[in-house]
Amino acid sequence: SKRVSSGGGRKLRFYNESWERRYGRVIDEGTLTLLWSITVSIFSIGGLVGAIITTPIVKFFGRKHTLLINNVFAVMAALLMALCQLAGSFEMLLLGRIVMGIDAGVSLSALPIYLSEISPKEIRGALGQVTAIFICIGVFTAQVLGLPEIFGNESRWPYLFGVIVVPSLIQVGILPFLPESPHYLLLEKNDKSGAEKAFQTFFGKDDVSHELEESEAQRNVKLVSVLQLLRNRSVRWQIITVIITMACYQLCGLNAIWYYTNSIFSEAGISHKLIPYVTLSTSTVEIFFRHQSLLNQPFLGCYISGGIPFVLTGEFFQPSQKPAAFMIAGTVNWVSNFSVGLLFPFIQAGLLTFCFLVFAVVCLAGATYLFFVLPETKNKTINEISQAFAKRNKVTLEGQEMSQFPSERKSSEEQEHNFSSTLENGETKNNIL
Repeated sequence: SKRVSSGGGRKLRFYNESWERRYGRVIDEGTLTLLWSITVSIFSIGGLVGAIITTPIVKFFGRKHTLLINNVFAVMAALLMALCQLAGSFEMLLLGRIVMGIDAGVSLSALPIYLSEISPKEIRGALGQVTAIFICIGVFTAQVLGLPEIFGNESRWPYLFGVIVVPSLIQVGILPFLPESPHYLLLEKNDKSGAEKAFQTFFGKDDVSHELEESEAQRNVKLVSVLQLLRNRSVRWQIITVIITMACYQLCGLNAIWYYTNSIFSEAGISHKLIPYVTLSTSTVEIFFRHQSLLNQPFLGCYISGGIPFVLTGEFFQPSQKPAAFMIAGTVNWVSNFSVGLLFPFIQAGLLTFCFLVFAVVCLAGATYLFFVLPETKNKTINEISQAFAKRNKVTLEGQEMSQFPSERKSSEEQEHNFSSTLENGETKNNIL
């Protein structure tokens, strides 16, 4: 549904007909452009709302049940958009886009949390790329279904939105058979037995005592608020880097292509009949490059941006800081996405064939920043990455460790104190000897 503009011509006619039927006159071109750009970009507003509400929802309902409940939004959006032509209401299409955005915002926030908590650390990064690949496959599938021979014609385009129900039903049929996140069961529900069974299921082994201990160690971690994180001088450049990478991720021009495929290819002189098939080629190329990225092909690394900003956000911050960091990253992500969807038609009208120079400038500026500022994070701990930023943050390494790792230092000091007390009491002298 995000790529609603791939069949934009038919929906613009629907807007014209609805407007004329309601007001008895043809809609003027400026109003139509504004209304259509709002229809496209309002998806991102819903996404921002979904990202914001995810944190309390996953804490209360759990990761798995959040994903299950989220299908209600998908079904609601599908019904609103599929029935908008029958009802003669473009407002239903607008509302459906918002609701679908909420569904996407929740999914793109809750799913990474669930995956990161149920997967071994050795494949955690790869799963992020697998998610991106399946998103691309979903886009490709939607484009195939949107071909004129299937749903991409005057009478059947609303049914394309109804297809959204299919993956929702598949998810509802599969998710109940999967365990809840073991971290959620242990830390939020105090269900150690359930957490142990969940770990055993996901990790495929009987002895999960190490995993339980790691999760248990996070019980007393106090989460940092967004405001506290922004005020933390020791992570200032990490935050700036996340904001820039996330903004560039959305402002690189790719979303403009997805949102306004018809108008872009029409301006390029491609026949209207060929546009749906040319669009398929863009998705095919994206799937290929993401697959190569998953295989760690080095010569393709500089062309891959999808998923990397989210990975960096997870690598830059301590567990207590990650929820706030992802909130900042998600906000920048969706606001930038909204800006592209809303402003691109006007940029295109003003600059014509030079419209993508705007995105070229953004990409060049982002690449320059990352070249000089971003340290290598491969095979490095959070502490080592933080030390790489210490000079830019103008804090000493000791001060940075004090501000970023207070819970770990306190835990270490408490363990040392408890160990000394135990020795004094003579409780473990024999075992030590």
